[in-house]
Amino acid sequence: MGEAREVMDRLTEALTTHPDIKAVGELYAEDAVAYTPDEGEIHGRDNIVEYWRQMTDAVPDSTFETLHSYEAGDTAIDEGIFSGRNTGPIQLPTGESLPATQKDVRIRGVDIATVRDGRIVDYRLYFDEMEFLGQLGLLPDETP
Repeated sequence: MGEAREVMDRLTEALTTHPDIKAVGELYAEDAVAYTPDEGEIHGRDNIVEYWRQMTDAVPDSTFETLHSYEAGDTAIDEGIFSGRNTGPIQLPTGESLPATQKDVRIRGVDIATVRDGRIVDYRLYFDEMEFLGQLGLLPDETP
């Protein structure tokens, strides 16, 4: 197992199995960049950690089931299923928050992390944001 794979596995554990937001911060370089479907491009470790803090607050008892796991040079790639129950507030990009829906979510996604000197410098997260919002019951009902 290479460095990228080891760092990615530690990130997954710190976000799901054994939530530890401080450990998450230690895994990102200070000038890291992350790309997410819901927040777009996020610059800097502190902002990325805040993104993950909001996610772990919203779904604190989450799991990640790995379907495929790869490593190519300095990059680790995971495809899997994130699942949990929304028991905490959901932060909106506007700064407002929605109360917990108490609904279960199960979302397939892909994480890609490029690692240098033991820290993530570039992170990409892909998941279907509409599916996520739909499972939370936050999409308007469609009328025929």
